[in-house]
Amino acid sequence: MNSPNTSFSPALGRILATVSVGFVVTQLDVTIVNIALPKIGADLHANVAGLQWVVDAYTLAFAVLMLSAGALGDRLGARRMYAAGIVLFALASLACGLALDATMLVAARALQGIGAAAMLPNSLALLNQSYGHDPKLRARAVGLWTAAGAISIAAGPVVGGLLIAAFGWRSIFLVNLPICAAGFLATLLWVPQKSANTSARGIDLSGQVLAIVAMTAFVAAVIEWRPLGLSHPLVAGGFVLAVLAAGAFIAVESRTAMPMLPLSLFSKRTFSAAVLFGICVNLTYYGMVFVLSLYLQRVRGYTPLQAGLAFLPLTGGFLVSNVASGWVVGRFGVRVPMIAGAITAGLGYGLLHLVDAGTPLVGLLLPFLLIPSGMGLAVPAMTTAVLASVEAQRAGTASAVLNTARQAGGAVGVAAFGALASGAAATQIVAGMQMATIISVGLLVLGLVLGCLVHPEPHSSPASPRNADAARTSKSR
Repeated sequence: MNSPNTSFSPALGRILATVSVGFVVTQLDVTIVNIALPKIGADLHANVAGLQWVVDAYTLAFAVLMLSAGALGDRLGARRMYAAGIVLFALASLACGLALDATMLVAARALQGIGAAAMLPNSLALLNQSYGHDPKLRARAVGLWTAAGAISIAAGPVVGGLLIAAFGWRSIFLVNLPICAAGFLATLLWVPQKSANTSARGIDLSGQVLAIVAMTAFVAAVIEWRPLGLSHPLVAGGFVLAVLAAGAFIAVESRTAMPMLPLSLFSKRTFSAAVLFGICVNLTYYGMVFVLSLYLQRVRGYTPLQAGLAFLPLTGGFLVSNVASGWVVGRFGVRVPMIAGAITAGLGYGLLHLVDAGTPLVGLLLPFLLIPSGMGLAVPAMTTAVLASVEAQRAGTASAVLNTARQAGGAVGVAAFGALASGAAATQIVAGMQMATIISVGLLVLGLVLGCLVHPEPHSSPASPRNADAARTSKSR
C-alpha cells in the first residue's frame, strides 16, 4: 500500500535543508583542502607525508568517533548532538584558519573531524525520523541530502581555488563560519526536538579507544611506509599494533553488553554489502582526488584556481546523478543504481589510467564526468539500503557505521594513493596515479559484486509509528 503522503511539505523541506547544511560542510572540508595542499606545504614547510596528515587528521577523527556520536545521538537526541557538532566544527574551522604551523593545523583538523562526527550520523538520523514513514519519499530525501554533500565534495576544489586566488589558503576554513551559523540557527528554529531514548546504549569506552588506536596506527604506517620503508620500526610496529588493536576491538565488541559497533548488524546481508560498497567508493574517490590535486599542480603546473576549475566537470556529474538516483531507487529499488553506478565509475577510473603528463586537459573530461555520475547514482541507493535494513530506533547507529566505514575508507585511500604518488618527480606522481586507477577499477568491480548482494527493494522502517499504525489497521480489517 502506498503512503498518501508522497510529496514534500514545507516543514519537511526545511528539515531536509537544515540537516543538509551539516552534510555540506563536513563533505566540503574533505576535498576543499586538497586544492590548497601545495600552498599549505610551501607556507608551513610541510612535505607530502605532512600534507597527508592535514587531510587524514580530519578524516580519521571523523571516522573513529562517528559510532560513539551516533550512539550519543540515539541516547541524548539527534537534534542536540547535531547542533553541538555544528558549533564545534565552526570553532575548529576558526582554529584552522589561524594555524601558525603544520602541527597546529593538523590538531585543528582533528578537532574539525570531531565536530563532523557529531553532525553526520545525526543529520541522517534526523532525516530518517522525518521521512521514515514513506519509503519512496525517504528515497527522494536521501537522494537530495546525498546530492547536497556530493556536490560539495565535487565543488570543493573549485570553491577552494577561487578562495585561495582571492584571499589565500586560510579562507577555505574561514568560509565555514557563516555556513555553520546559518545551520545552527535553522536547527533551533526548524528541527523539532524528539524525546531522548534514555534506554539507548551509552559510550563503549574500551571499544572507542581500540578503534582509535587501530585506525590511527594503520593509517600512520601506510603514510610513512614510502618515506621510511617497510622495515622501519615505526612502520612495521604500526601495522602490528593496528592488527592487534583490531583483533582486540572485535573481541571486546563481541562480548560487551552495549558495543559501539553492534556486530549483529552485519548478520544482515544487505547492511554488510552496502557498508563494504561504501568503503570501496570512498577509498577510490578520496584517494584519487588527493593524487589528482598533486598531478594538476605539480605535474601540469596549474595554479590552485586553474586546478579547481579543472575539477569543475565533477560537479555536474554529481548534481544530475544524485537527483536522478532517488527516482531510480523509487522505481527499480536499490540494487540497480548500485550496480550501474559501480560500472560507470569503474569505467571512469579505467579511462583515467590512460592519462599521463602530456595528456591534453580535454582527455580528463570524460573520466571526470563518469566517476561522479557513477558515484552519484550509487551512493544514495547504498544509503537507502542501509536505512531500510534496520529498525528506526537504530538509524543513528546504522548511519554512523556506514559513514564510519566510508570515512575510514577515505583515510586509507589518501594514505595509500598518496604514498604511491609521493615522489617529487613528475614521472613518480604519474606512475602513482596510474597504479591508483588500477586499484580503483578492481575495487569498483568488487563494488559491483556487492551491489548484487543487496535486497533490491527499500522498505519503510519497521518501528516507524505510521507503519505501526498501518499494521494495526490492517490487522483489524
